[in-house]
Amino acid sequence: MFLLEHDGKSLLARCGLPVAAGVLLDTADFDPSLLPTGPWMVKAQVAAGGRGKAGLVRAADDLAAVRRCMADMLGATHRSMIVRSCRVETRVAQAHEAYLSFTLDAQAAAVRVMLAADGGVDIEAQAQVAGAVRSLVLAPEADALDAGIARLVDGLSPRLSAALGDAARRLARVFVDEDLTLLEINPLFVLVDGTWLAGDARIVTDDNASYRQAGLRALIDDRAVAYPEAWRKEHHGCDYVVVDPQGDIGLLTTGAGLSMMLIDEMRAAGLRPHNFLDVRTGGLRGDPTRLVDVLRWISEGPRVKVLLVNIFAGITDLGEFSNLLLEALSRVPQFKVPVVARLVGTRVDAARTVLAARGIALHTSLDEALAQVRVHLAEGVPA
Repeated sequence: MFLLEHDGKSLLARCGLPVAAGVLLDTADFDPSLLPTGPWMVKAQVAAGGRGKAGLVRAADDLAAVRRCMADMLGATHRSMIVRSCRVETRVAQAHEAYLSFTLDAQAAAVRVMLAADGGVDIEAQAQVAGAVRSLVLAPEADALDAGIARLVDGLSPRLSAALGDAARRLARVFVDEDLTLLEINPLFVLVDGTWLAGDARIVTDDNASYRQAGLRALIDDRAVAYPEAWRKEHHGCDYVVVDPQGDIGLLTTGAGLSMMLIDEMRAAGLRPHNFLDVRTGGLRGDPTRLVDVLRWISEGPRVKVLLVNIFAGITDLGEFSNLLLEALSRVPQFKVPVVARLVGTRVDAARTVLAARGIALHTSLDEALAQVRVHLAEGVPA
């Protein structure tokens, strides 16, 4: 899960690391007493990089400027994501900007540590300069990380070496202990007195480790509006992501890889799927509740005109699944769109009989199913 900067910095602060004082706001009409000491930086909260160059990170010298920045940013779109909140934090002055990151190298079962004495918005340009960015792949163990970090900071000025060495060692512990897959601090401010603090925090957590991260689970519950996909996975046992808010084809699918491949094929064919879904049919256990939830989520798509069901069943009984699907459709009466079913696997003939009783034809060919989807789209059936 890609944490918003505010939540990433809250995690770092909880772990005892230094960050600028800040507050999360979702309206320009806020109580001024909420603000930390000024002057400020106003930062749009979206889970994507490039905010600075997009004008979504701005300096504000007074309260009126903070409100103007908030008004401009809230509701804006950056990389297909809507800005719904801003972090307003104390501006850091007279500091050197460096760069530090930790990335999980799954193939090597190790951690890639990258460090640059000069960071900031032009870090990509720095990466093109030979030797400007230092990198090592290290074992995820304290001794190995500490020894590698000592090599990375060797040769820097004493002030930078001390600050970046301390920052890297402490951040490495957070990376491992919190089960992160990415921890990037850019800029990492080195102050005139030799201390440091995180100017920005780009953090991605390992969702598969959430069962042992109570803090992450609490964040997902407290901030469900900001992390709807993670909240759904945590509480409903499936993965659901809106990939195109204006998409006109709802997908009820299983298998993460197969579902992504289906989306790619549909897009290549000029179709617009609304969502990604791995419903995990093996976890239904005779209960339509998960299917009901999924249909309700899809029904919220303002332009969805047809539902494509694409299920490859291994141990799942497709006859039982079809009965559960019909039960779920009956419990979501507001979702009045045609259903196209492509099912392959165990007891497909039983599924054909069940669906036929409700006027739903069962296809085993994806091409035939997509052809039927096109027919319904041409008919312009309203969502």
